[in-house]
Amino acid sequence: MKPVIGITANYYLNENDFAVREYYVYSVYKAGGIPVILSPLQEEDSLEGYLQICDGFVFSGGGDLDPYCFGQLPFVGLGEVNPVRDTFEIKLAQAVLSVGMPVLGICRGCQIMNVAAGGTLIQDLQTDFCHMQKAPRDYAFHDIFIEKGSQLAGILQSCHIRVNSFHHQAIDEAGRDVFLSAYAPDGTVEALEGKAGLFYLGVQWHPECMHDIFSRRLFSALVEKSKRF
Repeated sequence: MKPVIGITANYYLNENDFAVREYYVYSVYKAGGIPVILSPLQEEDSLEGYLQICDGFVFSGGGDLDPYCFGQLPFVGLGEVNPVRDTFEIKLAQAVLSVGMPVLGICRGCQIMNVAAGGTLIQDLQTDFCHMQKAPRDYAFHDIFIEKGSQLAGILQSCHIRVNSFHHQAIDEAGRDVFLSAYAPDGTVEALEGKAGLFYLGVQWHPECMHDIFSRRLFSALVEKSKRF
């Protein structure tokens, strides 16, 4: 049996639409999983239902998190926030973490995973280094450096790769039982993982848009862990 991988969807407030980019769906499918799109429902029993039907999760990218979720006031530079999606995804990440289910967080998804664990974010990066590329989405734009001995380094089989980049928020203080495992040249956090050996892995870039071996290894690792779970 192929594992069912739930992919969190965006919710467009003005149009009342749920949506997710096809990159995520096909990345899971090509890695051997069955992708299922998860609408950010507000009903409490929806979380239990998703946990029952899914073997693993992808927390997809998207807009800014409301700083209220991590105990801060909004600063200048904060983009549009989506309280419906924020509430749902933080609760789902906390539930997934509590039961130890495999999860891969991508860009915003990585940030959600840190906030769900009690961490904080930088609301608007102030650095001379460019984290919002003006280049094709599948173009590797800058280097990242991965901690030796980390779960991420083991999966990618490398401590130095190039990634794409589309973000202006980033992890600040790490959450409880979360290990920061990769950095950009300016020190911006590029990945986190669970300290307890769980597959609680978040990356700041967008591997679903890439065609390299490292991106394929990430999704393959998620699917393999989900099979075992």
